[in-house]
Amino acid sequence: MKKTVFDIVRRPIITEKSNYMSSMLNQYVFEVDARASKTEVKDAIETIFDVKVENVNVMNVPAKQSRSLQNRRMRTRSSSYKKAIVTLVEGERIPIFEGVE
Repeated sequence: MKKTVFDIVRRPIITEKSNYMSSMLNQYVFEVDARASKTEVKDAIETIFDVKVENVNVMNVPAKQSRSLQNRRMRTRSSSYKKAIVTLVEGERIPIFEGVE
């Protein structure tokens, strides 16, 4: 089964650090499919947002455990995922990140 570009790029990651990276460094952060390669991520971002990608860095974010606030003995676990930091060519922007504060 062939993966589409929307199967590769799952969602944007919006945090204070990613807002700084998008405004100052022209870098955008996305959660991507765990089996996606750098070239697949690059092609997907260029297709979806119609921008020119200069560089892609990927990293696997491990799962983390924490305690629940209601019950101190109960453990919760977040799932692991793959994160991609996409650097765009100078002058390119992704408009969905512009109004986020």
